[in-house]
Amino acid sequence: QILDDGRLTDGQGRVVDFRNTVLIMTSNLGTEFVRRSGSLGFLQRTGDGEERAEHEKIEKQVDFMEDRLVDMSFTNYDIINENNEVVMKNLTINFLSTNHIYETFLYYNPVNGCTVMIKKDVFNEVGYFNTLYKFTQDYDMWLRVVLAKTSIAFINESLTKYRSHSNSTSAKNQPAMKMEIRKLEAIYRRKLRKLLKKWILFSRN
Repeated sequence: QILDDGRLTDGQGRVVDFRNTVLIMTSNLGTEFVRRSGSLGFLQRTGDGEERAEHEKIEKQVDFMEDRLVDMSFTNYDIINENNEVVMKNLTINFLSTNHIYETFLYYNPVNGCTVMIKKDVFNEVGYFNTLYKFTQDYDMWLRVVLAKTSIAFINESLTKYRSHSNSTSAKNQPAMKMEIRKLEAIYRRKLRKLLKKWILFSRN
C-alpha cells in the first residue's frame, strides 16, 4: 500500500501519509536466528556449528565489480519454496559479455533484481524507479540503465535464494504484468536495437 498509494492504513482505520517519506528497507533474515537464540548481524552461527557469513556475498560482488571495473553486476540464483528448500538451481544463463546482456534485453528481462549491485552514480544518471509501473519497475530501470551504456557484468554463481510461491504479487497479477511488459517493449525495443547496431559497428572498427 505504501508503494502503490503513498499511504498506509492501520488496523484502526487511521491513514498515514508516506508520500514525502524516505523508507529504509531492511530484511527479516535475523528473525529465525533470534527465535533460536542466535546472534544478530552479518555473521551468523547455525545450529550445527557452521558459520554463515552473509557478508561474503556482498564482499564477493564488490570485489568482482572492482576487478572488472563495472558499474552494475547481477548474479545467478536458486529458487526456494515455502520451506526454504532449493527446488531449482542456476536459473540464469551464463552471460559472457556486456554486449550479450544487452542483446538479451531485446527478448526478456534477464536480471533478477534481488541479485543486483549497482553504483549510486548510475541512479544519478538514469533516475530511480518509475512508480507509474506497478509490477515492472525493475525492468524499466534496467532498460534505462542499458540505454545509458552502463557497464554490466554477470557473476555465474548462485549467491541468492529467491522464494517463489503462488501468493506472490507477480504470480497473482500476471495479466497486468504482461501488459506492462508490452508497454516497456514498445517504448524501449527500437532504442535498444539502435544502440546495439551502433555498438556492433563500433566493435568492428
